[in-house]
Amino acid sequence: MDPSFRIVPANALKSASVTETSNSLGLHDTLRYGPRTIATEVKTEGGLKERLQNWEETQDNMKLTMMRNTQGLHAPIRMLMERRIVSANPHMSVLPQTNLQLDILMGRDETIETADVFAGPINGPPLDIRHDMEKKHRI
Repeated sequence: MDPSFRIVPANALKSASVTETSNSLGLHDTLRYGPRTIATEVKTEGGLKERLQNWEETQDNMKLTMMRNTQGLHAPIRMLMERRIVSANPHMSVLPQTNLQLDILMGRDETIETADVFAGPINGPPLDIRHDMEKKHRI
């Protein structure tokens, strides 16, 4: 948990320059860093992809920081402890796994995502729960 009030994930600046790959004479060192290409020097992607991947983590971090500042240090520690306990839920490996308790603690219980609609295989191999239980308990 990084204590910050950041609402939007930070930009991850990725750029390659000659100064990072230069030798003692100030030229690009091709033997160590490979041939110099425009693709590595020009930033082709915007930072949107990385920002979307870190969106939920940044929002959660902000909520925990606000909880820490308003309620004290015990509140985010308790919340993280509850999440860890609930995430270690012993499900059967054959059945599709959902963790409603973790979704409630994370605040995702009222949202519908693609994983909720398309949860598992429609026509898959037949489930042999007895065999899996015997394998799990080494019977």
